[in-house]
Order: sequence, then structure tokens, then C-alpha cells
Amino acid sequence: MTKDRDVIFKALADSTRRLMLDELCERNEMTLYELSVRLIMKHDIPITRQAIAKHLALLEDAGLVKSVKKGKFRILRFNNEPLKNLLNGWIE
Repeated sequence: MTKDRDVIFKALADSTRRLMLDELCERNEMTLYELSVRLIMKHDIPITRQAIAKHLALLEDAGLVKSVKKGKFRILRFNNEPLKNLLNGWIE
């Protein structure tokens, strides 16, 4: 469990990754392209799709983002279960 917590906290440590989760919370299903456009246009973040993909890999490792292949696109979804499990012991 400690390793899982460390992975989650590492994923949440970066402000860009937190913005990505914010965007996925607001509109839960997005492609990598849609997420890239929202980060660039809405938040004025100069970031490449390759950099976003690296951030997504960390978020997926932590279980905070799930991706599903639909045709030629990969659909991204926010998964809040790891956060619920992480905080469950502290809040209850």
C-alpha cells in the first residue's frame, strides 16, 4: 500500500498533471489531442503531445487515468478510486 501511495503522490506532485486531471474531471472522456488542445488553449501551457503522453503514463501507472482504445483513438477517463482509497483511512 505504501508503494501505491507513493506512486499516487508522485503523480499528483506536478501541476501539469493536476491540470490534466482537472480537465478530465470537467469533461471525462477525451482523446490525447482534445486534452492537448484544452491545456494549450485554456491554460496557455506550451506543451507537446509527447510531453502530455509522458505525464499520462505516470497518471495511468498511479491508476488515476484509464485509457480505452476506440477505433484509431485512445479515449482518456479520470478514475478517482485510487484517491478515495488513499484518503479513506485518513478521513474515516
